[in-house]
Amino acid sequence: MTNSASMAVADLAITRHSHTTTNYLSSSPSLSYHRRLTFRHLPRTTTTTAIRCSVTSDKIQAPVGIDPNQKAECYGVFCLTYDLKAEEETKSWKKMINVAVSGAAGMISNHLLFKLASGEVFGPDQPIALKLLGSERSFGALEGVAMELEDSLFPLLREVSIGIDPYEVFQDIEWALLIGAKPRGPGMERADLLDINGQIFAEQGKALNAVASRNVKVMVVGNPCNTNALICMKNAPNIPAKNFHALTRLDENRAKCQLALKAGVFYDKVSNVTIWGNHSTTQVPDFLNAKIHGIPVPEVIRDRKWLEEDFTQIVQTRGGVLIKKWGRSSAASTAVSIVDAIRSLVTPTPEGDWFSTGVYTNGNPYGIAEDIVFSMPCRSKGDGDYELVKDVIFDDYLRKKIKKSEDELLAEKKCVAHLTGEGIAVCDLPEDTMLPGEM
Repeated sequence: MTNSASMAVADLAITRHSHTTTNYLSSSPSLSYHRRLTFRHLPRTTTTTAIRCSVTSDKIQAPVGIDPNQKAECYGVFCLTYDLKAEEETKSWKKMINVAVSGAAGMISNHLLFKLASGEVFGPDQPIALKLLGSERSFGALEGVAMELEDSLFPLLREVSIGIDPYEVFQDIEWALLIGAKPRGPGMERADLLDINGQIFAEQGKALNAVASRNVKVMVVGNPCNTNALICMKNAPNIPAKNFHALTRLDENRAKCQLALKAGVFYDKVSNVTIWGNHSTTQVPDFLNAKIHGIPVPEVIRDRKWLEEDFTQIVQTRGGVLIKKWGRSSAASTAVSIVDAIRSLVTPTPEGDWFSTGVYTNGNPYGIAEDIVFSMPCRSKGDGDYELVKDVIFDDYLRKKIKKSEDELLAEKKCVAHLTGEGIAVCDLPEDTMLPGEM
């Protein structure tokens, strides 16, 4: 960063504020520091009471760069905005990006949001605005999340907005990280879970279609994520189908870990790992195309029985085992995998390697059924886009496993036909498979 940019960002204005009784901060006047950061409430209802604060005296002059006009809505002490003028911006700072996160008061988001705000995901010179979507029930927790982000003083974090209406929160966003979903409860059929969560993602797809950037990238984390991604995509016809992803990166990371353990190497020596299919226990961790030190895994780990049975089962059921040990589903590792998945799209893929993500199958070169969201191997030039890898090999074992996951996703698709605009739902799932994080 140039000296001028550093000075502009570091220049903090000290301004006295009085706080209304609706503010969660102390009502007594206090000194507050202001950066180019805005915390604001998005409307909860049409009659939301805004949190407001004002300068104590009309005689106090706003420093250069401070907008002296009180904003209609504000969050905490950030009622006035330090704003760099266009002519003051330097080449070392990029245009701010808008990132929405649903389920923002949950455990996964509690780990993810601070990684996003710190620059770990999009880079150390990328200003970011976070748009946090929650529910009426979680709104107090959302305020708490915003307070923690506020107190962390991230220089790249320029705005934080919180709300419960996706049509408000998704306005002009360039990335949508859709985490919020209902977990599967005791006795709940998989078909019921598909319907309940499918309705959430249908509504969010409509909101993205209406107000998001036309090239928004959508990462669906809430389960069942493959079919939820399909539902979301079908309800957003104005957004390219290629822009929708279902998160299977945690499964890939788990597979790399197990291969490294078995081979006695550090996991950075493991590459070209693919997770094929659904994010369920039918997923297929591909050892046939994976490499260790650039050598095909079957030539390094010569125990084919372990690869076909133990390795595959460990990866498929890792989430459930973690719940038994930990008492709750994975959150931190899921957040890390979301970071990995985004960075794989915004940084060029290393030469010869690839990554896994659940994407739309239309036009795929593998013979997988079209019109579903299926995890496959991809490469990226770092522009947010990707291409499917063509130089992969198959054997009878791999094709048989892939077919089972394909059949499951085709059955799930029929089960949510009423949410994708394709007719009446018919639920005839081949078996009641579990999600990797379910008991």
